[in-house]
Amino acid sequence: MTHVRVWKFRPPDGREEEFAHAYGARGRWAELFERAGGYCGTTLLRAAEPGGWWLTVDRWESVAHFEAFQRAFGEQYRSLDAELGGVAGEEEFVGAFED
Repeated sequence: MTHVRVWKFRPPDGREEEFAHAYGARGRWAELFERAGGYCGTTLLRAAEPGGWWLTVDRWESVAHFEAFQRAFGEQYRSLDAELGGVAGEEEFVGAFED
C-alpha cells in the first residue's frame, strides 16, 4: 500500500512558474525526497483558474519510509521550507492517505 501526502498551495501572483519549477516532479523538493529510500514521486496539479489552489501529491512506499525520511533529512526539510516560503505563498497540509 502506498503512503500519499497531499498539500495545497496558492503561490503569489507572478511566481507561479517559479513555484512549479520548485515543487514539481523534478523540483527542489523532489530532489530532497529522492535522497531517501522509498520515495515514489511527486505530482503537481496546477490550479484550473487564476489564483486557485495548486496541489502536490507525494508518494512513498510506506508511512515507515516517509518517517525514516523525516528522521534522516528533517534539518534539510526545514531549511528548504524556509528558503521557498516566499515561492509557496499560502500552504496547507490536506492530509495523509493510503493508495
